Amino acid sequence: MTATDLAPIAERAAAPADAPVPTGTDGLTWRPLTRDDVPALTRLVTAVEEAESAPYRTSAEEIDDEFDGAWKDHARDTLAGVDADGVIRAYARVNQPPGDARVVRAFLDGCVDPQWRGRGIGRQVLAWETARGRQRLAASGKDLPGRLAVFVHDNAETTIRLLRASGFTPARYYAEMRRPLDVELPPVDVPPGLRIVPWTPELDEQVRLAHNEAFADHWGSEPRTADEWAQGRSMFAPTWSFVAIDDATGEVAGYLLSSRFEHDWPVIGYKAGYTDLLGVRRAWRGRRLAAALLATVMVAYRADGMDMAELGVDTANQSGAHRLYEGLGYAVFHSSTMFSIEL
Repeated sequence: MTATDLAPIAERAAAPADAPVPTGTDGLTWRPLTRDDVPALTRLVTAVEEAESAPYRTSAEEIDDEFDGAWKDHARDTLAGVDADGVIRAYARVNQPPGDARVVRAFLDGCVDPQWRGRGIGRQVLAWETARGRQRLAASGKDLPGRLAVFVHDNAETTIRLLRASGFTPARYYAEMRRPLDVELPPVDVPPGLRIVPWTPELDEQVRLAHNEAFADHWGSEPRTADEWAQGRSMFAPTWSFVAIDDATGEVAGYLLSSRFEHDWPVIGYKAGYTDLLGVRRAWRGRRLAAALLATVMVAYRADGMDMAELGVDTANQSGAHRLYEGLGYAVFHSSTMFSIEL
């Protein structure tokens, strides 16, 4: 079914007039989140990640990043449950990215303090998120397929049960992979006519456009506006990021952008460089440019004393990325799932 065969998004979203703010939640009061909440929100998210044995910790800088983005309406799209002592015990957040052009998406994010679980708070938080997500989809005015989406790592059994009970079903599966750097690295075989150069701010807009093109045929990917592209870069590692340039045209053929999650290293027990984004434009595919970019960044990671190279992959990616990574020595060490309601 194409977008033109669908009923208007405002009809399919079935948005309620009001999102139901949780009630009867043991004295919690509910209000929107603000940037002043970053320290308290970090404490809450850390408590949840510890309880669920997540192989990472979300830093205060990353949580602060979420308040960036001119398209976001924090007063209407966030919620915090605060106890009598002023401690945030639960939160919810909805994000509808402005660049969506094939599927209009509302991402739902939230959690409940492990000490406050079993009281029905999570169910009500998810109900609010779902209602607000439907409102955001309806208000988008984009008569495209719609999606309410939640990402959850596979250790979060309580959250997964709640999602299933609330009508969400698994839509996509993801794997985190890593490769040791204390063994022989693959050769950096750059395809003829191309050169790999360090990322620079001057190249960044070309990289954004290259990314939008490279991922146009990837499930779940949507074009990123300049505002979206710039958001969430507190962990960005410029010296671990590279761009492949076509010598004949000067065009960006591919790119690899990395992050440095130094706060995770005590949790995982080793130092790692993380490949956030890797893409090759269609005209340059089939020449092992992605392998050359990965080999290049492995050299950079090891030169800076990293023990592992890490990245994430959509396990159903039809570009063969999973096979490429395995062929370069990466192995899965963690998994997560995107649950959704498709509209």
